[in-house]
Amino acid sequence: MSFNTEERYNCVIIEFKGNVMGGPDAIELNTTLHELIDSGKKNVVVDLARVKFMNSSGLGMLIGGLTTMRNAGGDLRIANAADKIESLLIITKLITVFEHFRSLDEAVASFEKQ
Repeated sequence: MSFNTEERYNCVIIEFKGNVMGGPDAIELNTTLHELIDSGKKNVVVDLARVKFMNSSGLGMLIGGLTTMRNAGGDLRIANAADKIESLLIITKLITVFEHFRSLDEAVASFEKQ
């Protein structure tokens, strides 16, 4: 897995690509999130449009990111989850934990309403 970050309006978009399976990627994501917090950026949207597969460690990575951002007074929201990923979120009941949106624009706009 790899990811890119991009700032848009009042949030940071993190675009995941490939298979989300935790491991070293989780450490890299955690480091990135802490750097964002240190620079005053606490609203994050994770774009899952290019994710092909996610396992339980990948879900744990997202939960860790959500916890980190909420503890800092921000939030982490999900956009563009494919049907397979959305099914995984439903089965694990994480769909009720994360704010999720069908499009990146909707997710970004959700931060503007705060």
